Amino acid sequence: MEKKHPILINGKWLATQAELRVVNPYDKSIAGITYVAGENEIEEALASSSAAFEVLKSLPAYKKSEIILKVVEGLKARGEELARTITIESGKPIKDARGEVKRAQVTFQLAAEEAKRLEGTVMPLDIAPGSEGRFAIIRRFPVGTVLGITPFNFPLNLVAHKVAPAMACGNPIIVKPAPKTPLTALLLGEIITEAGWPAGGVNVIPCTNEDTQKMLEDERIKNITFTGSAKVGWMMKKLAGPRKITLELGGNAGVIVHDDADIEFAAKRCTVGAFSYAGQICISVQRIFVKESIFEKFKDMYLENCGRLKFGDPLDEFTEIGPMIEEAAAERTEAWVKEAVADGAQILSGGKRKGNYFEPTILTNTKPSMRVCGEEVFAPVVSLEPYSDFEEAVREVNSGLYGLQAGVFTRDMGRILHAYEKLDVGGVIVNDIPTYRVDNMPYGGIKMSGFGREGIRYAVEEMTEIKLLALKV
Repeated sequence: MEKKHPILINGKWLATQAELRVVNPYDKSIAGITYVAGENEIEEALASSSAAFEVLKSLPAYKKSEIILKVVEGLKARGEELARTITIESGKPIKDARGEVKRAQVTFQLAAEEAKRLEGTVMPLDIAPGSEGRFAIIRRFPVGTVLGITPFNFPLNLVAHKVAPAMACGNPIIVKPAPKTPLTALLLGEIITEAGWPAGGVNVIPCTNEDTQKMLEDERIKNITFTGSAKVGWMMKKLAGPRKITLELGGNAGVIVHDDADIEFAAKRCTVGAFSYAGQICISVQRIFVKESIFEKFKDMYLENCGRLKFGDPLDEFTEIGPMIEEAAAERTEAWVKEAVADGAQILSGGKRKGNYFEPTILTNTKPSMRVCGEEVFAPVVSLEPYSDFEEAVREVNSGLYGLQAGVFTRDMGRILHAYEKLDVGGVIVNDIPTYRVDNMPYGGIKMSGFGREGIRYAVEEMTEIKLLALKV
């Protein structure tokens, strides 16, 4: 019998009449059953969050930090359970799932530290006649209930990047997890509850898109943080009105490999960057531009690396490529590849689909107008093209709709600084792939890639407001 997972509202575990069956992408078995929150449950979540805010905004920094550290210990104690849950509901290979659990531990550890760093400043105001004896104290204050909407691809750590900063600054948060991967978020909710976080401070409620929109329009929601598609994200920004919102909306990350780089290392890292978790990562390598003098050498190394990747059961310790989240995603990928080939692209490797598995696919002779280049493919597909000069490669990377992160392999500091200044992205990663992320760094993009920044300290800034106290002695 499939295990049932109640939803978390106001510190209580509830079942509703509407079951949500979570399907294992690998074998189509039922990974678990949870429930869909209806109108009454959503109202209770909103009301309990508002009530919890009165408690949380007065919670001393040391107490918030202590509870968050207990969450870290819970993540460590239940690490293997979390990793297996991630794998069975998302299809992520188990070794990658374990890595995600470790990252979530770091994310909450950072939040425990940031809870003690909500410092203020003192500013002189006596800068003009009439302001003698005046100065100001400036502090950050939590804004209130946060609505966190999370995607399927990192069902623990991307939830952590919304929950942990909210806890650090004393905001309650309602988590609406992805319907395909809600079980990990509920398990995190259990760990947070057992750590002693006040009831209503974290609610985890799977719900319909229609009910999510009603929450977005509810005035009790004071802050919105969303990771997902650009279409939905920019619609949310319109609905947010005067409220603060953070959007992380994906990308089509480009990599530049210049002729002075460590070619073997670059080929190895680009293999990881393009095909980890079947390419279902916002900063997955999607476009590689290689200096023409080393193009053939790089291509041969890259094809050899990709040919060694191991398909299989995500619970197998040696599996590197698992299934895509659903067959419809693999079918869309297949259609985009066929469309590119019809327009002149050449398949160097892969290109075939079996169910919701899609072979690691390398294309060349592509054009920016092709969807596999210009849009977010979110699949194990990468284009490989030569360039003649570095500035041209920078322009090629900038030609896409998105601007999340980019990678540059070169030893030349002049080129590095040129890329940093000219690339239209939120982050430039030097001598590594754009898929690189450490959880304290500011993370987010420009253009269609989003609005605002994650990374605990930066997310805390998004979830707080500056308030000034002007004093006259």
